[in-house]
Formats: sequence, structure tokens, C-alpha cells
Amino acid sequence: MKPVTLQPAALPPAGLPGLDPAWSRLIETPGVDGVGGTWHVLDNGVADAALTLLCVHGNPTWSYLWKDLLASAPSNIRVVAVDHIDMGFSERTGTTRRLAQRIEDLSALTAAMEIDGDVVIVAHDWGGPIALGWAEEHLNQLAGVVLMNTAVHQPSNASAPALIRAVRTPGILDKICVSTPAFVRGAAAFSRPRPPREVRMALEAPYRTPDRRAAIADFVKDIPLDPRHPTAATLDAVANGLVDLGDIPALLLWGPSDPVFSDLYLRDLEQRLPHANVHRFIGASHMLPVDVNIAPVVFDWLKGLDTEKAASFASVSGASLWSNIERLAHDDRVAVVDMGPDGPERAVTFAELADGVSSLASGLASIGLQRGDRVALLVPPGIDLALCLYASWRAGAVVVLVDAGLGARGISRALKSANPDYLIGIPKALSAARTLRWPGTRIATSELSRPVAALTGAKYSLDNLRAIGATSPIPDAPGPDDFAAVAFTSGATGPAKGVVYRHHQIQAQRDALMDLYDIQGTDRLVAAFGPFALFGPSMGITSIVPEMNVTSPGTLTARALAQAVDAVDATLVFGSPAALKNVAATARDLLPAERTALEGVRLLLSAGAPVPADVLRSATAVMVNATAHTPYGMTEVLPVADISLEQIDAAGTGRGVCVGIPVTGVDVLIDPLDTLGAPTGTTTTDPNVLGEVCVRAGHMREGYDKLWSTQHQASQPPGWHRTGDVGHFDSEGRLWIEGRIGHVVKTMFGPVTPIDLEHAINRIADVVQSAIVGVGPIGTQQVVAVIVIRDGSRRSALAKEPMADAVRSAVGDVDIAAVVVSPSLPVDKRHNSKIDRFRIAAWAERVLAGGRMGTP
Repeated sequence: MKPVTLQPAALPPAGLPGLDPAWSRLIETPGVDGVGGTWHVLDNGVADAALTLLCVHGNPTWSYLWKDLLASAPSNIRVVAVDHIDMGFSERTGTTRRLAQRIEDLSALTAAMEIDGDVVIVAHDWGGPIALGWAEEHLNQLAGVVLMNTAVHQPSNASAPALIRAVRTPGILDKICVSTPAFVRGAAAFSRPRPPREVRMALEAPYRTPDRRAAIADFVKDIPLDPRHPTAATLDAVANGLVDLGDIPALLLWGPSDPVFSDLYLRDLEQRLPHANVHRFIGASHMLPVDVNIAPVVFDWLKGLDTEKAASFASVSGASLWSNIERLAHDDRVAVVDMGPDGPERAVTFAELADGVSSLASGLASIGLQRGDRVALLVPPGIDLALCLYASWRAGAVVVLVDAGLGARGISRALKSANPDYLIGIPKALSAARTLRWPGTRIATSELSRPVAALTGAKYSLDNLRAIGATSPIPDAPGPDDFAAVAFTSGATGPAKGVVYRHHQIQAQRDALMDLYDIQGTDRLVAAFGPFALFGPSMGITSIVPEMNVTSPGTLTARALAQAVDAVDATLVFGSPAALKNVAATARDLLPAERTALEGVRLLLSAGAPVPADVLRSATAVMVNATAHTPYGMTEVLPVADISLEQIDAAGTGRGVCVGIPVTGVDVLIDPLDTLGAPTGTTTTDPNVLGEVCVRAGHMREGYDKLWSTQHQASQPPGWHRTGDVGHFDSEGRLWIEGRIGHVVKTMFGPVTPIDLEHAINRIADVVQSAIVGVGPIGTQQVVAVIVIRDGSRRSALAKEPMADAVRSAVGDVDIAAVVVSPSLPVDKRHNSKIDRFRIAAWAERVLAGGRMGTP
């Protein structure tokens, strides 16, 4: 039995980290249930505020949760953070207050505080339904809704959170929630990363003794786990009332590692608030306002709700992505070839591909796929992927493209974020989908036996759907402004991000590439980089992926490339720098006929990371008639600029990698860096100014999926894309890339970029590869060079004096604090070319502080 002890409201103890005592107020409200209540609130006290944030905590927290919002609020925004009656430092009344009562309590408080202007509710956990109940009763005041890891409904296809059900077990609830501080401490334990001890103690401060924890158990009891619960009807009314918020701006901030409110509840809220902006903080958990400083995100959202949309690049309607496939519906020319270890294994003509796309699109529609549904494609590059991709587009679906190189963990993160409605995959992928609980109705690329289908959870196969679609009408085609794809980045600079494209943007990207490289219907493409192979059918050209491990481009051999070129008489080759490097290294194995086949290549393209001239030069020694080009771009926009090998040679040496002149239709600006390596917010095209590269183009991405804050920051100035690359223009208008903004070393003498120094070090005879990183505090970082040398060292160590001297001599005036030798450097999986300098920097800092050497 819970203890009932009446205790007056009180002020928090002094010295809680981040809490200004001046914010605390005690507010008395009339007793709507016959029992009065005095609230403790945090209030920054802004008079005549343009807007009030009404911040509502959940269980078992208190108003301290919102300290970051209070501390950094703009001068015209009032922030009021409440402690519910019987919670935090508010009065202990000894009453049991259910959801309906708490909504009334909150209304009484805002009336007592005379909060009668525009209000944005900010709520977490069980504070969500309370705040939303208040909002639905105050629509005339409601200016916005910000929700974090909360729920208003238990989806029928899933049980309530296991943790809540466990705590509700008879005989356990009071012990966990009241008799001991286990529930309070457990909530803080959910934080990722774990908060400092003083913050954990602050979260626990109002709940030191059992007589102050009674309401914690009451909150847990008030969660309706079945429709007969006294609060079920109230919660249903709150959930149903969200339909009235369709015109109210909404922001959903989420910690996806939450063991209580998983993405299942985020998806429910997205369906109820389809206009809401969403940002998932990868790695964060249930205690999101503790895990992350959400204040900058909230205040950016408040001041820039429609900026990016208003300034977005104008839509230009072009030929649809499948138009060339339909145009060639009677063409017996080969469209796509699948290669195997012994040569071509399978091929389809454009006529066969057109028929397959049409029937599969109809089949997908027949099983319930609707325009805007998401279809994840876990299919290797080749015929099946082309078929699935263009059929999904033709049916109006949004395709979700995830690189297998991300690994199981990365793919899981991506798919749980994208939340596809359907998942098409090879059997191995479907098995992983079942084991790892990836969302989406599963469709197999091949016919499966009944036991295997049951094991993988596959409900359909491609052949099955094509048979259904053969006698079904084809759905209406999507328009140029419909969403087309969520393509995940490689994850080389952090968790992979889902880049969102509309149809017209991908169409424009295809057309920009065809115009830039004069690609004609008579060309044939070998794509040693899977994503580029997807453009082949849309361009109306034959395409093939050589025999290789597509998740490890460096496995491509010269013979495998030559055999693919010979199979389709290719004129175009696209490969990452790592792929081309290995092609050159294995060229000695080529047979005479294979060398002859490679002579037919007219254009060699390489991208995905800065491409050294010697890599292009060695590759053209194998493809002797090819002109080598390297387009500069990224998942968000490609191409941005272009340069040929001859133009690289003409540009000579400079700071970084010369990527050429911006291509037609692309605008590029430089945002200069300050002395600490941060962009200043101004833009220029002046030569020799180091800064972040900003891009605008018709073939640029729409945004990022469920990463509102990332999208907002990357879209400044509005309508532009901040690439995260740093570089400069030279006096000829050529763009030079010097590294990533996160890789800039912030020394006491100003920012130091890595690529130019690495190139200088790589010219030392015995150096194979190098990375420049910074260690120490920002503004006083020291430059460290980590190198790989030819002797095949298997252990990391400080470089011997002659090598260290050679490195320091190569970089000139830059002071190198240490030179460390490593057996290898970590690179990204998609390109095998992008050096993971963040990982190397963390390793170098640990090593130079006396930690174990190991490897980066």
C-alpha cells in the first residue's frame, strides 16, 4: 500500500547543474477535484513574450528535464516547465490523479499563470498525452507541438512495452516505483550516453524518499493496457483529437534506442500528424532531452518552419525514369546483363525488361501497394534490381536504397528509420530481415520452397507478382513532384543518412550526367560501382556490373573488368578509386584478347572519394583509348563539377584536389571558415578563400528522411546544400577540395585542412597512405600524421626519426606534433577510399595520451 503523506511544494536545492534558482516559482491553483494544489514550475519570466513554450515532463522526471530550453531561449520566448502535482517539487496531495485529471490540472495552472497568448507545447513520455489533451482544449492558443518519445495509442499489431508490463506485475510495482528508487534510477540508466553523476542525482532530487514517490507508481498504473482501464477512453479521445491539429506545425524528436517508446510509436504519431517534421537522433534513447541538447533544434524549428520549402529549387518536368524502358518496349537490344565467375549468366532485352516492369508494377498494386508506399530493395546490382527498381517507381512507390556495405547493424538502423511497407530481397536478406525484425511485407526475388518461405517470412516472389500483374491493370504513373527515393549515404562520416529525392530531381540527375558526358543510346556501360548501374535502363543503354564483391570495390580485377567490357562491348566504365587501383595492380594478368576488349572503352569515370591523378593515369594505361574524368558530387547532388585527367595535369599542384569547373546548371559558393574552422555564414566566389562548399542545382536532393535538424542545417542559405566539404576556388574558377569540415584541424594558428598535407606525405617513397588528424582541445589542436609504410608493419608505433623527419619536411610550415605508423587505415565500405579520420583521431588522441597502441 502506498504511503500517503501531505507535503507542501518546495524549491529545488541549490547547486543542481544547469538549473538557475531564479527560474523556480510556486503557483497555487484551485482544487478542481476538491483538493488544491501548489505547483513548482521553472519560468524564465519573459514579459510580453511573442510565444510561450509549455514544457511537460513525463514519469519519473521533473521540470529539470527542460533546463537546456530555459537556458538558451531567445529573448522574446517564455519557457514554462511544470512539475505535475505530486511530482517533482510540487505539492504532495495524497490523491490519485488520472490522465483526465492531469489535463484539467494543467489547464488550471495556465489559467492561474495567465498564459493566454500563443503557446507551443513541448512534451516527453506521459507528458505527451497530458500536453496534447491541454492543446486540444486550447486550439485558439496553440501555435505548435513538439513531442519526444511519447505515445497516444497502443498499435493493435504489437503488445505494450515489455518493461511497462513487467513493472505492472502485482507485487513488483510498489517495490520498484515507491519503496526503492529503482524506477527513477532506471530511467536515467536509459540515457545514451550515460549522463554525469551530478545530472543523475539532479534527476533523482525530488524523489529521495518513498513518501515522495507515490505518484510515480500512480503514473505507471494509469497506463491503459486494455480498453476497460479507466483512462482508456481519455487516451483514445486525445489520440482521436489529433485530427484537429492538421494545420498546427508539429515536430517529432525521437531517441530510436528507446526500450519503451520504440519507433513503433513514432510511426503511429507520424500517421496521426502526417505533416510533422521528424528528427531521429541516432544512438539516443528514452531520455532524449538528457541525451541530446534539443534546444538548438527546437528554436531553429520555431524560427524557420517553412524557409527551406519556400526557397527550394523549382521543379522541372522531364522524361520519366522509366520512359526509355517503355520507348524500347519492342527493342531486342540487351538492357542488363548479370555476370558470374565464368562470364555472362543471364541477360534481358529492353523488350523483356519493359514487360517485366509493367507486370511487376501491376502485381505490386494488386497486393495493396499504394502511391507513396515505401519499398526497400535488398537486391544485388543486376537484372532483378533493375526490374524491382523501375517497377516500384512505375507503381508510384518510394524506393529505399541501402548499401550492403553498411553491414547488418547499419542496414538495421537505416531500415528501421525508413520503415518500408514492402521489402524485396534475396533469400539471405529476407532471413536477416526476419532475424533482425526489419519492417515491411517480404517479397523474394526467387521462388522459395514452402519451408524456406516460412523461415524467411516471404509472402510473395517476383514471379508470383508478375503472374498476378499480367492480368491486372497498371496503376497510374506518379508525377514529377512525387517522392521517388530514400537513398542512404555510405556512413563514411557518421551514421548513414536517408537522402530524399523526388522524381524530377532524379530525372534531372540522369539528364545532367547524359549531357555532361554525351551519353548516347549506342553506349554500353560497365558499372563497377553498383548505384551508378541503376541509371543504365533509364538512360536507354546496356549496363553490366562486373564479377566482384560490390561491398568491397577493391576486389575488382583487371580480368573481371575486361570480361564485363567484352560481354557488352562496353564504351563506358565507372569505378571507384579503390576499384581502379586494383585494376591497374592486376593488369599484368590480362590476356591479349582482354586487352583488346578494353581498347573499346571511350570514357572512364571515377568518383566516390578524391581521385588521385596517378590512379586515373594507371587506369588509362589499361584502357588506352579512354578519356578519364572524375565527377565531383555526393549522394545529395551529382554531378557538381567535373575534371578530366588532362585538366588535372594542367591545374598542377595546389591545396587539395582539383575537381574542376562547376557543371552547367550548378551554382557553387564558398562559406569562409573562421579561425576555429567554423563557417561564418557569409558566401563568396572569390579565389583562394577557404570555406565550406555550398551547392544549388535542379538535380539536388529534396532533404533528409526523419532528420529535420540535419536538413535544416544543411539547407543554409535556404535552397542550397551545405556539402560538408571544405575547399576554395582558384583564379581560373576551378574548385579545389581540401577535406571534410569535420576533419579540419583547429590549431592556435588557424584551420589546417588534411588533403594537401596527405598528398605531400604520400609522395615520400616508402609511404603508401596517410591521414592528417587533430588531437587536443579545439583552438589549440596539434597536427598528427598517421602513415602506412611499404615494409608491411603489423604493429603501430611512433615513426622512426628518419621517416618522421621526412614527413615534417614534406608538409613545409605546418608543425607536426607526432608521426605514427599504422599497419592500415580504416576506410568506408562503399568506396574503399574515404579515410575514417574521426576514428583515427580518437585513436591517436588515446595513444598519445599513453593508451595502448593497437590499431585505428
